[in-house]
This record gives sequence, structure tokens and C-alpha cells, in this order.
Amino acid sequence: MEADGKRWILMPEFGKSSCVLCYHPDKHQNANHPKRQLLNEYYLGKRDGGRMSIKIPAGLTDLLQSFTVEVLRKQPADLVGFAVQYFSKLQASQKLPFGHEKSGSGALRAGKAVNFADEPMQTDSENGEEEEEEDDLEEFEAPMINRFTRRVSVCAEAFNPDEEEEETEPWVVHPKTDEQRRRLQDACKDILLFKNLDQEQMFQLLDAMFEIHVKVGEHVIDQGDDGDNFYVIERGTYDIFVNVDGLQRCVGAYDNRGSFGELALMYNTPRAATIIATSNGALWGLDRATFRRIIVKNNARKRRLYEEFVQSLPLLKSLELGERMKVVDVFGTKTYKDEERIIAQGEKADCFYIVESGEVRITMKHKTKSDADGGVEIARCSRGQYFGELALVANQPRAASAYAVGNVKCLVMDVQAFERLLGPCMDIMKRNIANYEEQLVDLFGTNMDLTDPAV
Repeated sequence: MEADGKRWILMPEFGKSSCVLCYHPDKHQNANHPKRQLLNEYYLGKRDGGRMSIKIPAGLTDLLQSFTVEVLRKQPADLVGFAVQYFSKLQASQKLPFGHEKSGSGALRAGKAVNFADEPMQTDSENGEEEEEEDDLEEFEAPMINRFTRRVSVCAEAFNPDEEEEETEPWVVHPKTDEQRRRLQDACKDILLFKNLDQEQMFQLLDAMFEIHVKVGEHVIDQGDDGDNFYVIERGTYDIFVNVDGLQRCVGAYDNRGSFGELALMYNTPRAATIIATSNGALWGLDRATFRRIIVKNNARKRRLYEEFVQSLPLLKSLELGERMKVVDVFGTKTYKDEERIIAQGEKADCFYIVESGEVRITMKHKTKSDADGGVEIARCSRGQYFGELALVANQPRAASAYAVGNVKCLVMDVQAFERLLGPCMDIMKRNIANYEEQLVDLFGTNMDLTDPAV
């Protein structure tokens, strides 16, 4: 009921009226309660077994959860100031350049919405006026329309990955269930761009990604559009079209795996192709700002970090500066604990290793001589030295095993990058085979063929 400009609810457990703003019986009946605009009608609650039942606005739980995660991560001394900064930046990220979009797809494309999946975030209208109550309810309750709103290409913001700026902007977090996170991790495990990320960066990236459901015939990106998101395929098939002389030509396809959309974000260019779903499917999106903040800046930092180290490696002296930097870009990093096996004799070779820190013990099994573990130590590798190359050069299984001595960190290059980028270094590696053969004669009394790991 209403009285004196206020709204009241009859509370059965009290047997008298109660102010809807605080639910205390008769607390404000004789007080000059200040006028406040009540929130939407659903805040008034319903009779539910004699207790007040309040409907929580869609998106509120995710919003508060994301903020709480940032507080726990950053541990700010000034909690109120941090909250003001966090929500101000979140609000700014929601204001799209072409005005308010009621479908909620704009928030999806911007990638900044804190809510997840089927709960579009409510934003202010362009003129700042409040929407009508019915419109608000429609926006909250309407399911997310999984469409990729088309817009003309615009010049993106200037971005210099070499600038080391203080990380003050809150990280984007889209909460996920355990099952969703498992599916996302599985979809991302073979994405080349993610191979070089450390554990914390990968955690931030997974937090920021959001799920998108697509239908057959749907355009995910269109050639010429401004780059907004990077996409990882979880399931579904997608055709790649390129406009050539005014005609759309299919130049390739994705089949339930892969990723696309990174070029426009990395090089600040319009979309180079059109991607159309040929089946119903699911994607994981990563917004432009987070992609640059993690992926592009990570590559720039890695170049600065390893530039001097790579230049000091005798193996890479024959490469030009640009070639060495390409090598840095494709290197991943792996860490190993004491006595952890890095490679095993006889297994298929898929990587090449350079020791960044620590020491690696190389052992080989032989039918006439072995230690208690079944292998004889033939060499040790320390910082700047490499191993695992012989199997790649000879295209044979591993001829020896490698174990960490203490904690070890290695730069790792997969076989495809090895063959593509280290061609000029092959002669050096092949010359090393003769040196290894001499070591084997000293150890085993025989010149074992390093290209034949049989024992």
C-alpha cells in the first residue's frame, strides 16, 4: 500500500506494515522519510510463505563477483577509491561509439561486460535519462542474442606494445562454471598464440574470455570491419571467404578447432576475411583490449627480455637480427623440477630446447654399460646451451634422455618453427654430430649411430 508518498508492505510475521526500503515495522511511519525513487517494481517482493521474497536483478551477482575477484587480487588499501575507479572504467567501457544498443550484443562485442553468457548488461541510454520500467525488465530478462552486429571499419586507438605502463585498469572477468572453464581450457590448449603465456597470464586470459553460441549461416566477422574480438573455436564448422575483385571466394575452412581474428588486433588493420558458420557451434571470444594487453604486450616484453640472451647464443650468430627476433617470438618457456624428465630416449621428437637457467643432465641407455637407472650420463647442458636438436635434424626418435638438475627453465621451440626458422643453423648442428660420436666412443668403446636410438 502507499501512504505519505511511501510504499509499505504488510508483513505477516509482524502483523503490521513495513517500509519497503528497510523492511522494519513502523520504523518510518512517524518519521519524515526522504523521498527516494524506488527501484523497479520487482524490488517490492512477494508473499512467500510469510517471508519476503526479493528478485535479484540479472547480472548483479556476476557484477559483484567480478569486483570481488579484483579486490582480492589487488588488495587495495583504499577500497572505496578502488571501487570508484573500477566501476567508472567499467561504465566507460560499456559506452559504445554509436550509442546505446538494447540487444546487448554491443556489450558482447566490446568484450567488457562483467556478466556472462545469457545475461546482457544494462547500460545507460545515450541521453542519460532512465529507461521506462518495462523496457528495463525486457532488457534484463531477454536472452542474449548471439549475433555479431556489423559496423563499418574505424581507425583503432593508438597502441605501442613497447610502452611499459602501470597496470591500473581492472582485468575483465567473465565468471564461469567449472564445466565451462574445462571446455575453454580444452579449446585453448593447442592455440599457438597462447603457448608463450605464463600461468598468471593464461589465468587472466581464461577469465576474460566469454562464450558465444552461433547458428548456421551466421557471420562471425566480415571482411573490412574493425577488429573487436579474437575467437577460439570450441565446436562447429566455419568457412573462410575473401572478396576478390568483387566476388566472394571460399579460401578455407575450420572444423571444430582453431582460432581466428588475431591479425586485425595485432596489426591494427580491418578484417581480412569473412567467417561464416556452416553449422551450429560455440566460440570463445576475447576482447580487443585484453588481447593486446596480454598477447601483444607479452610478445614485446619477451623480445626485450630475451634479445640479449638470444644474441649471445653461438648457435644463432649466423642469423640476422630480424631472424633472431622471429625466433624469440616462437619460443615458449617450460620449467622443470629436480630430476624431472624433459625428454625420453626413443620417443618421437617434437621440440628443441635451450637452457635459460639451471642445468640439464643428458643420459643414454646402452646394452653393455648402464647405471642403476638404466642410463649413462654423457653430457650436461647449462645456460645458453641447447639439446634435443639431433633427433629433429635427423628426423629420428630421441637418441638420449634429458633430466633436470635442480630447478630448470628452458626455451622451447616446436618442430615446425625449428624447420622454418633455423635452416641457416643446420650446418652447425650437423657438425656437432661428429663431436657427440667421439664422446660415445670414449664412453661405450663404439661409434654408435646417433640417428639410430635402438639399444
